[in-house]
Amino acid sequence: MVKGIAFGAVAVILLGIAAWLGVAYSGIYNVAASDIHVDPVRWTFQTTMHRSIARRAADAEVPESLSDDLIREGATHYASSCVHCHGAPGREPSVWSRGMRPQPPHLAEAATEWKPKEIRWIVENGIKMTGMPAFGPHHDAEEILAITAFVVQLPGLSADDYRAMTEADEGQGDAAGTGDQQAPLDDPAIESN
Repeated sequence: MVKGIAFGAVAVILLGIAAWLGVAYSGIYNVAASDIHVDPVRWTFQTTMHRSIARRAADAEVPESLSDDLIREGATHYASSCVHCHGAPGREPSVWSRGMRPQPPHLAEAATEWKPKEIRWIVENGIKMTGMPAFGPHHDAEEILAITAFVVQLPGLSADDYRAMTEADEGQGDAAGTGDQQAPLDDPAIESN
């Protein structure tokens, strides 16, 4: 009986590996960004991402109190690098970012789903296969903390608050200097998701 159970377990594992390799090598799964993930794949990616970040962010350091100066500095970084994909209060993301899969979350709402330590970990390390870059290799710890501080505060900001914090940075383009400007939420040229 023990041999039968062991044989059955090995057979199930081998069938699972065969199915996995079959999907990988057959090209049957559509990886086009213009096609949304099927629910089991989406669930697997999201669950894996959330659990991985929660596990690794436990050691991230975020002070209890975040100064207004640090938040304003983070707003400057956010306006030049992040708003293009994530939008902001009163600002839609750039139209081109809508072609990304998964679509970048609108952080004015989605940041409430994450703890400050998790936000810091995401900003510093990025997330594979999402388009979210790792800022850690190119930004110092103070800049990472500033971006984190701003994103933590972002859900509570109005469009006027955001504009006041970033008005000197609006229209400056992204970090690569492409000059990609954001359209206001009420711009008729912006199509709905």
